[in-house]
Amino acid sequence: MLPWEGELAGRLDRAVIESELLRGNPLGDPHERPLWVYTPPGYDSDTTTRYPAVYVLQGYTGHVAMWANRTPYRQPFIETADAVFASGEAPPCVVVYVDAWTAYGGSQFVDSPGTGRYHSYLCDEIVPWVDARYRTIADRESRAVSGKSSGGFGAMITPMLRPDLFGAFASHAGDSLYEYVYLNDFGKAVRALRDYGGDIQRWWDDFRSRTAFTKEADQTLLIVLGCSACYSARDDGTPELPFDPHTGQLRPELWERWLAWDPVRMIDRYPDALRSLRAAWIDAGTRDEWFLDLGAEAFRAGLARIGVPDEKVHFEHFEGSHMAIDHRYPMALGWLSKRLAR
Repeated sequence: MLPWEGELAGRLDRAVIESELLRGNPLGDPHERPLWVYTPPGYDSDTTTRYPAVYVLQGYTGHVAMWANRTPYRQPFIETADAVFASGEAPPCVVVYVDAWTAYGGSQFVDSPGTGRYHSYLCDEIVPWVDARYRTIADRESRAVSGKSSGGFGAMITPMLRPDLFGAFASHAGDSLYEYVYLNDFGKAVRALRDYGGDIQRWWDDFRSRTAFTKEADQTLLIVLGCSACYSARDDGTPELPFDPHTGQLRPELWERWLAWDPVRMIDRYPDALRSLRAAWIDAGTRDEWFLDLGAEAFRAGLARIGVPDEKVHFEHFEGSHMAIDHRYPMALGWLSKRLAR
């Protein structure tokens, strides 16, 4: 596997979108955001054909430029996605790489007073921007969303919340079944916060004053703080932890706000949207550190329970953990592309 950038059969455009919805967001993050749009082989030579579109969401602490990262003996997803279409194994699609970075490392792709209106930004700004500038098929039957981890969570919830826009999704180890995802981290966070008098804002000030991730608890505390900003922020934007930072006891009224975003628990609130899906890809690693293999299993079972036909769903447990799972992305992309309307 050559370690240098490969030539694409299609084309990757690197654009910037100016978001009015993110202007003045609570964290002061940029409202001008990078947006990468891939067009498949043949797009430029045939100027009449219109294409389905797949929107790709990053995991927590991810940003759009990371899709071009190259690791030893592996190609980045931009190249493996291109290979899916260049080989002819799947019909071509436009692929849109979305950035939803925040100062806390991510937005969970939800609207929140603690981070900003990132779900509306995706649905009401990015989708129309792409449809206006590229020959997409502007219909939910021809539009899918995919992602890993937090991006997989965003991929699961978006067709529930906006079935008018998205008719298919792929979730790679998407956040779900929250009692297994988060409770263990809460305990770790309480122990780590002893060094900060139980004040996560003191840790945040310390984190910003030094090289990131030089202390063992940094990743855990960043996720807890960032998700609190997404799920349980006050109206003024202040993140509130869903547990007592000294004892670890859950604060039920705040923990319930987190649970309301658990895709497994959302199923019964959005059964019609889920039954209307054209396709759903769900996977996770058998040794996922956040037990997202259990979440994937529970979400798959929930779809079956409400009557989503088996032929619309691809469910798979892959051997492995939460990391180095990018080989699954082109598999799901090819599978989705065959099921979107043309």
